[in-house]
Order: sequence, then C-alpha cells, then structure tokens
Amino acid sequence: MNRDLRRDLYAALAAALLVATAIVVGRAIEHRDGTLRVSWPPLLATWDPHVGPGTPAALAVAVAVVAYGPALAARLPWRHLLLAVWATGMAWTWSLALIDGWHRGIAEQLTTQSEYLRVIGRFHDIPATLADFTQHILIDTPDNWPAHVAGHPAGATVTFVLLDRIGLGGGGWAGTWCITIGTTAAVAVLVAVRVLADESLARRAAPFLVLAPAAVWVGTSADGYFAAVAAWAVAFLALAVTGHRPAWTGFAAGLLFGLTLYLSYGLTLMAVIAGAVLLLGTHRIRPLPFLLAGFVVVPIVFTALGFDWWEAYRLLVRRYYQGAGGVRPYGYWVWANLACTVLIVGPATVAGLRRTGVTLAARRSRSDVRLGVLVLAALLALLAADLSGMSKAETERIWLPFVVWLLPACAWLTGVRGWLAAQAVLALLINHLLLTGW
Repeated sequence: MNRDLRRDLYAALAAALLVATAIVVGRAIEHRDGTLRVSWPPLLATWDPHVGPGTPAALAVAVAVVAYGPALAARLPWRHLLLAVWATGMAWTWSLALIDGWHRGIAEQLTTQSEYLRVIGRFHDIPATLADFTQHILIDTPDNWPAHVAGHPAGATVTFVLLDRIGLGGGGWAGTWCITIGTTAAVAVLVAVRVLADESLARRAAPFLVLAPAAVWVGTSADGYFAAVAAWAVAFLALAVTGHRPAWTGFAAGLLFGLTLYLSYGLTLMAVIAGAVLLLGTHRIRPLPFLLAGFVVVPIVFTALGFDWWEAYRLLVRRYYQGAGGVRPYGYWVWANLACTVLIVGPATVAGLRRTGVTLAARRSRSDVRLGVLVLAALLALLAADLSGMSKAETERIWLPFVVWLLPACAWLTGVRGWLAAQAVLALLINHLLLTGW
C-alpha cells in the first residue's frame, strides 16, 4: 500500500470516528432532553431495517458502476458519457428511493404535513397569494404556512403549483420531477469541471458523481431539484467565462442564479462558488452584462407579483427560532452537521478532500489547482452555512447544492473501484437500515 492511499484511509477513518461520535453524543443528548429533534442523530431518520422493491435494482446498479464505470467513463464519447451519467444516476436514485416502496419512498414524501403540496389549494390566485405570503410565515399568525413553505422563498412552492396546473399534480409527479431534475446536477458538475479544469479530471470524477450517497436524499426531496438548478447556474457561468457563447450562457447563468434565490434562502452562498468560477475564467468581462441581465429577471417577476424576498427572509429567521431551530443546540450541530456531511458525500470524498489540500499546497498541474479551487470554494460555502446557525440538522438535504461540488475531488483517488464500492455500500446501508425523513 502506497503512502498516499494509506493517508486517504486515515482520513476516511477519522471521518468515520466523527460520525460515530455524533451518533453516540447525539443519542445521549436526545435521550436526556429531546432538544435535537431527530430520532437518529445526526440524520433526520429512524432505525428501521428493511428491504423493498428497489433493493435488487440498487444492488445491480452499484455492482455495474463499480465494475464498469471507470472504464466506460474513460472511453465513452463526451456527450454519450453525459447521457450515461444522467441515466445511471437516475437508475441509482430511483432504486434507492424504491427501497422504501413507491408510496413511502416517493409519492408521499412531498405530501407530508410540513411539505409544499399541502398548500397547493391556497394558490388559486398566484399573485394574490404571493402578495399575502409574508403574512403567514410566523407560527403565531392565522393559517401559518407549513415548515418548508415558510422556510423557503415562494419560488419553491410555486414550482409545485405550476406542475399541478399543467396536470402533473400529486406526490408521484412531484417526486418524479425532483429525481429527474435533481440527477442532472451531476451532468452540470461534469460540464463545469471539463471547461474549468480538464476533461480527464471530469471523466475520473464521473463514476463518483453517479454513486454518491447523496442520491439517498435527491430521491425524494425538493432540495435535489434546488441542487440541480444551482449546479446548472454554475455550469453555464463556467461556459460563459471560458468563452463558450458568453452572451447566451451568461444570460442563462444569471437567470438560474436568480431562480436559486427564490428556491432557498441558503443558496445565496452559491455566490462563493460563483466567485471561484469568475476567478478561474479567462473571459470574465464580456459575459457580465448578460449575467446581470439574466439575474434580475426572476426577482423582478416575483417582486411585481407581490412577493417581498427581504421581508420574507426577516420573518423566516423569527419563524426558525420559534420552531425546532430555537431548541436545537448550536454547540452540537455546529460539528455534527459535518458528520452528517460525511454520510452525504461518503468516505471517498473525504479522501478526495485530503488530496485537494495536498494539490493546492503543492501547486501541481494547472488543471489540478483549478479543480482544487472549485472544490475549496464549495467547502467554504458549506462551512459558512454551518457557522451561520441557520442549518442546525437536516443538512443531509439542505446542503445538497454544496456537496455536489465536493464530489469531483474523488478524481485524484487511486484504487478507484474500492472507493466506489465504499460509496455504494454506505448508501445501501443508510437506505436499508434507516427510514430517512426525506
């Protein structure tokens, strides 16, 4: 065993110890006073060993990707590789979700008491509802919004309202939307890595983007959809600043960045990753007018329809501390969230992050350093979210838009099939041993 691989394993072991500590300490705190508000810390989940109709498919996809993924990623034509990543990612995500069955795993996930589909009937008049939106955010207001509706800008809920309007109503279609759109995030990441770093790094990262344990929460939570929108915003920005049709790609990037602000307040931190992309760009100036033009579209539309983003955010902060956020102890979650992140990204990404640090310190090849900067920016955005105190628990879904940008760090790993197997085993264990809340 070479020295680098041994150090990678030490990093993965240290991460496993962090997770074990978070479980032991978390269970003790929850047993003592119930302030964590989760049944199986650091995840929002319950212990429930089970198998389901998705089990055989999940095992088959995992074995296929471990056995053939690296070789196919190396030799497939680029466009075919992107389609293969999306298709295989969907197969992996669908099969994991269906371990819990169609109803419990997909169709009912977005219909629970705290979810978006509970309020579809209140949006008969969209402009009137948006103008009145802030009047129902606080818990002590009449007809207060469910937790997720109140906790996100109106664009998140309007997405599902519009799906309902075009005949795709109900939890099954909502879950299908989140999985179908959410799994495109991997494609967006590969596009960005290719133009900002190089194609070989993107190809080596591709199997890890497919088999990420994060797929457990992409199927099915709305945050998987949010992650894809944010990922494509970054990908289009990467195309724009590297000279690929900067007018169109710059406008598309701005449009999607504007939309992210109306899907989740926390996605304002995508500005850190966007800043890194601008830093790495070779044509920074020309796309900027188009980027700004696209960026203002969604805010102008929602503001014209009556939704006040700043007032809604101010009230959300109050609502957050009225609920579980005011009870959950910051002193536990500020480090246990990182343990949760280990479970989202898997041991391979932990080892990849170690290699990221080595790459940046040693200033290896230009493409390696550029990828390292992109990964570091995502890590900084995640740490800022952690320190803010507005992400106490449930980060397995909330941080999906950030963690997808950590996964390309796996491009530097050796012993690829072993690391891929570890990723798959972790995801399968989580989905078979726990009933996750998302």
